[in-house]
Amino acid sequence: MTALWVTLRYRDADAALTWLRAVGFTEDVVHRDPDDRSVVQHAQLSWPGGGGLMLGTHRESPGWPVEPGHGATYAVTDDVDRVFEAAVVAGGRAVMKPADQDYGGRSATVADPEGNLWSFGSYRP
Repeated sequence: MTALWVTLRYRDADAALTWLRAVGFTEDVVHRDPDDRSVVQHAQLSWPGGGGLMLGTHRESPGWPVEPGHGATYAVTDDVDRVFEAAVVAGGRAVMKPADQDYGGRSATVADPEGNLWSFGSYRP
């Protein structure tokens, strides 16, 4: 069982879901506001190597003051180059192209369409 999950908020949660599926996440569940179907109250996605992501549509909430575009995530993958390319083709912005790292493994970083940073690497912490 994986006990660590990333949580993010997006201005356009549907566009985020599309981008995340393109880079390899699988959608487990999406709960929408019954009065406004464009609002994602809670979505849960799984990463193929374990762990996952929970997200929702950004709304004002003083108890959870996280603005979209300020998150950073590291996802382990055996095919950094393929995931990086899929992320860019799906609308992400290349921040760091795939490269071998001195500490081991290969990694790359992409900003998703709302500015959250996604690092994909073969290094397993």
